[in-house]
Amino acid sequence: MESPSPISAQPQQQQQQRPSSKKSFVTTLMEAATLRSPSFKEDTYFASHLKPSEQKALQDLKLKLSSSRPSDSNDGDGVSMWGIPLLGGDERADVVLLKFLRARDFRVADAHAMLEKCLAWRSEFKADGIVDEDLGFKELEGVVAYMRGYDRGGHPVCYNAYGVFKDRDMYERIFGDDEKLKRFLRWRVQVLERGISALHFKPGGVNSIIQVTDLKDMPKRELRVASTQILSLFQDNYPEMVARKVFINVPWYFSMLYSVFSPFLTQRTKSKFVISKEGNVAETLYKFIRPEDVPVQYGGLSRPSDLQNGPPKPASEFTVKGGEKVNIQVEGIEANATITWDIVVGGWDLEYSAEFVPNAEGSYTIAVEKPRKMSPSEDAVHNSYTARDAGKMVISVDNTASRRKKVAAYRYVVRKAPAF
Repeated sequence: MESPSPISAQPQQQQQQRPSSKKSFVTTLMEAATLRSPSFKEDTYFASHLKPSEQKALQDLKLKLSSSRPSDSNDGDGVSMWGIPLLGGDERADVVLLKFLRARDFRVADAHAMLEKCLAWRSEFKADGIVDEDLGFKELEGVVAYMRGYDRGGHPVCYNAYGVFKDRDMYERIFGDDEKLKRFLRWRVQVLERGISALHFKPGGVNSIIQVTDLKDMPKRELRVASTQILSLFQDNYPEMVARKVFINVPWYFSMLYSVFSPFLTQRTKSKFVISKEGNVAETLYKFIRPEDVPVQYGGLSRPSDLQNGPPKPASEFTVKGGEKVNIQVEGIEANATITWDIVVGGWDLEYSAEFVPNAEGSYTIAVEKPRKMSPSEDAVHNSYTARDAGKMVISVDNTASRRKKVAAYRYVVRKAPAF
């Protein structure tokens, strides 16, 4: 792919932003959540970065775990987690054990009790072989919970969206009785285990995932039991596996949801929260995830079909200020060459167009895509054009009718005509 050319910005008259007279309820809640918890700092898992007391706690936990194992399992093969022997001197074992210690503030007895309970649960739940099971939730895959791409730090990203369960028939099919709920929980663990399988479990490596939870249309009352069980199960058995929890499309009733979940969350877990109200989804996600890895429904360029073609092609990011029109110009397109492009603006709600300008003097500009208003619900644009003559492509986004700044991204590739 050719390197994206610089954006030629053509700012129109800037409209002055009116100062907000009062904060919304969600804004106040977001600020309160920030004040309630210190900023989360992810562990590096380097032994040299541990305090002397933490290094001692790690050694004490190993001794405590070893003494609680049968003598014939002291070679490390008898106790393992995610395929990692916990007592065999493997550096990956230190990463796992430090996760349990961190979750219990390096209290060895508490961390050991948590670890033993987790080992017992994994054995009873048969978690080690769950990734390859067919649990019959094809309709939920890629919709309710799924792994998609990586964040800017290389963490696998897990998306969660429960809005489909506002449909009563769907809700009854999945959560109609205890057996159905148990099977759903098993499927939800399967999704998480798939994400964990991509982790390094090495000091300085990628040792946790990112969770993005879409609260749009989530039936809060109906899913209260399922949500509580999921949170409890994950917190008890997957300590320090999530580096950040991003909540998007946060509704006005988030405070009620938070009051339900809060008793099941540690202070450290709360410090990982990022809360984004409706309308700020793309802007929030772009801070952590590159636009080519963000699903199209959230203002990104990633479509499920793209995954079949290997790693996504990088995109260039830009912003469109309120009252501004931005032109992206792709120069040097040869005759009979084909240009293919993707472009997205978070929340759209502006005018988009594309035209081809031939180099030949006196030639007419060709309207490839006539100006049209893009609604906030529209996905990324994907289009292509084969030029008869040499020239340039001009892709425009016009935000002059809005006062709000928007994040945006684009990418393109130009394929020359085959030589005969």
